[in-house]
Amino acid sequence: MQRLAGKAAIVTGAGQGVGLGIALALSAQGAAVLVAGRTLAKVEETAALIRERGGNAVAMAADVKNAEDLAALVDAAVSRFGGLDILVNNAQEVPLGKLEDVTDEAFLAGFVSGPLATLRLMKLARPHMASRGGGTIINLASSAAIRWDMTGYGAYAAVKQAIRSLTRAAASEWGAENIRVLTVAPHAESPGLKWWVENNPEEAEAFFRTIPLGRIGRLEEDVGRAVAALCGPDLGYLTGATIPLDGGQANFD
Repeated sequence: MQRLAGKAAIVTGAGQGVGLGIALALSAQGAAVLVAGRTLAKVEETAALIRERGGNAVAMAADVKNAEDLAALVDAAVSRFGGLDILVNNAQEVPLGKLEDVTDEAFLAGFVSGPLATLRLMKLARPHMASRGGGTIINLASSAAIRWDMTGYGAYAAVKQAIRSLTRAAASEWGAENIRVLTVAPHAESPGLKWWVENNPEEAEAFFRTIPLGRIGRLEEDVGRAVAALCGPDLGYLTGATIPLDGGQANFD
């Protein structure tokens, strides 16, 4: 059974990594998906893969730091698919480094591409979801925000924690419209994580020892399918929560 048949979705940052896995999983459950990213060629590959599998997808270039691009994404999804039911805010520029080394420009880019883009897209999506009787918004966070040692992750954590706060607020304010808003915090085989493992081998070894399941999540099978399930009817009473998709590592309590 395709539990998302008839639903329309937008996934940002869908050209690779977690966004790609989520887009594939949503499509496999029957959703029509607008896949967005800064590099058109990458999201076109994602859309082509979805269509090869028998799904419905359209690719669109967009910079989530640009408010006009975000409005165009929502307009395009509604025009192409007839409405909007699912929004996945995945694209994010990451301001990593010790506080002394993080520039104002990098920090601002993290906030504009993260919390601000998330807020903008949620507000754009809301009326379309409400007109269809509800919808699901999935925002991406990170367990970096609750690390035991924040060295090098403070700016990134600040960005991601802001997104969690927006998730809670949107869930509270829009619940009466049957709009559910959730945050997921995944560990997945993304290019970013692979780069980090290769460039921080000692820290990566210690990191793997803290994952009870002993491995990083697979993009579609572990992360994407979990997100698709969160968007489906079986979890329709869940909202405002942070879901750690990390093999049991983080404790958000």
